[in-house]
Amino acid sequence: MSETSIQALVAHLPANPDTVPVMNPANGKKIYDLPQMSVAQVESAIAAARVAQRDWAKTPVAERSKLLVELHALLLEDETKLLDLLQLETGKSRAHAFEETAGAIASASYYARIAPKYLSRRKTKPGVPVLTRTYVDQVPVGVVGIITPWNYPLALTMLDVLPALIAGNAVIQKADNQTALTVLFARHLAIEAGIPAELWTVVVGDGETVGNAITDNVDYVAFTGSTATGRKVAERAARRLIGCSLELGGKNPLIVLEGANIKRAAEIAIAGAFGSAGQLCVSIERVYVPNRIKDEFLAEIAKRTESLTVGRSNDFSMDIGSLTGYNQLQRMMGFIDDAVSTGATVVAGGKQLTETGPYFYSPTVITNVNQNARMYRQEVFGPVVDVEGYEDLDDAIKMANDTDYGLNASVVGPEREAIKVAEKLNAGSVNINEGFRATFASMETPMGGFKSSGQGRRNGPGGLLRFTEAKAIGVARGAIKLPSRAKDYNRMAPLMRMMLKRLK
Repeated sequence: MSETSIQALVAHLPANPDTVPVMNPANGKKIYDLPQMSVAQVESAIAAARVAQRDWAKTPVAERSKLLVELHALLLEDETKLLDLLQLETGKSRAHAFEETAGAIASASYYARIAPKYLSRRKTKPGVPVLTRTYVDQVPVGVVGIITPWNYPLALTMLDVLPALIAGNAVIQKADNQTALTVLFARHLAIEAGIPAELWTVVVGDGETVGNAITDNVDYVAFTGSTATGRKVAERAARRLIGCSLELGGKNPLIVLEGANIKRAAEIAIAGAFGSAGQLCVSIERVYVPNRIKDEFLAEIAKRTESLTVGRSNDFSMDIGSLTGYNQLQRMMGFIDDAVSTGATVVAGGKQLTETGPYFYSPTVITNVNQNARMYRQEVFGPVVDVEGYEDLDDAIKMANDTDYGLNASVVGPEREAIKVAEKLNAGSVNINEGFRATFASMETPMGGFKSSGQGRRNGPGGLLRFTEAKAIGVARGAIKLPSRAKDYNRMAPLMRMMLKRLK
């Protein structure tokens, strides 16, 4: 993207003397300086959004849907620009940028299609048939605060912002500094599609300062990020009695069953572990294989991992791209060093690829990780996968569930047996003979976590309805007056008893 195009996008943000440099992860060079916003500026944006939302809520859902159809067409038209931006800001490979873009585009058509059905007034069964009628309206909550991370800026934006908008809300989105351009370009396309600019405002700045300003002033908050920060968001939202959805961390396991094809299992494991250089909340971090085949599996996954191409390219020639920043690289290398110092063995990778770029790291397979190692329980969020053996399937299930997290899990092996194992795993999604894409790619399938991996769900009808309140409307039809005094029940009680018996 040209410097002129970048400045045109950044011009939508308030001009502030306080800026931060945004770097290209693939080469370490500065892309531009991003202005940082104050609390007062965030509060002003929320106030303006609240005014704009009142008219937007009156717009028929069918008209809102047409705008998302138009946005879908524009996203397809500018797919190459979106891919280039994602790679520029995140350093991910073209293939992984393509997966993200595809999910973002799909979300526009999905919510355009389902919104009229799920946002329309629906009849419910009345408590007193004939005498009363009842309905439910789904009304927008008002102004939705959406806080998105740097790792999947386009997909996570669209999966939260679009359902919030089509439900009749205004959106204040805090974009991560590193990936603000991608978010600003997505907003630009939405405005071009006809969505009023005031309904979707992007704010940037210090995470705690801007994030708190959002949570303290909006009517609902959707947060994606670390579990530690998610707890703070939830506590802050709870004090105001506003709703929130949280998609947080994961320590995602994959169980390889007896009878699994070892070559296929190894390929599934590397695809699940190294997508976006492992910087994905649902990526596989732990693999459990039967002890009988552990050595054979390790040899196979090591061979396939070593064959992966790592580097910079704006085509599909590279399998793995760069980590997104210095802190992420140092954190991940710290996990590996700690694991090795407590007895673990690196069987593939384990090298920083400085000749390729400042934050490139070879995809890594490690084994015999000690329970005292930080990697054993904490989320690494990098291209590292731990392979361990098991003797008994019940032990494998126990190890897979032995975590504070519960976002994603996988099982590889004969389908019927794998489904039985999946039913015993404590995770919001379980993929059979896949790492994460079987569920992750489905717009209809709810996505979210158990335990410390969050609360609430994105995607599916629930991903839309979380941004609404259910309003019940009851109508007494007047054919027979409902009782209001004690003596009236002498007449009405027999009729009510008869109706209750019929419910049996």
